[in-house]
Amino acid sequence: QVQLVESGGGLVHSGGSLRLSCAASGRISSIYGMHWYRQTPGKQRDWVATVTSGGSTNYVDSAKGRFTISGDTGKRMVYLEMNNLKPEDTAIYYCAIDTNLGRVWGQGTQVTVSS
Repeated sequence: QVQLVESGGGLVHSGGSLRLSCAASGRISSIYGMHWYRQTPGKQRDWVATVTSGGSTNYVDSAKGRFTISGDTGKRMVYLEMNNLKPEDTAIYYCAIDTNLGRVWGQGTQVTVSS
């Protein structure tokens, strides 16, 4: 069984920073990509950022220049550094990892940005 556990969420003021972490455990032999998504109540889960096993990154436009995704496939960790946070970044953030067993999701961590 594969499990992802996120941490690092919390409450910050507008303009503040947070670093989210996601740790994977279980029978993973290969990791192909690592992602962060976010979701607000009543809305669909939206993609935020991706880092491939080769180190390429991609971001939703609203995150470009403010968020940085990084991953360590050997340690089975993925991170999301978030700077200059805005109230509209408030959401539950989920990590997802594409593995030899398929895509695995974490349980989410709440990020709240006050104005």
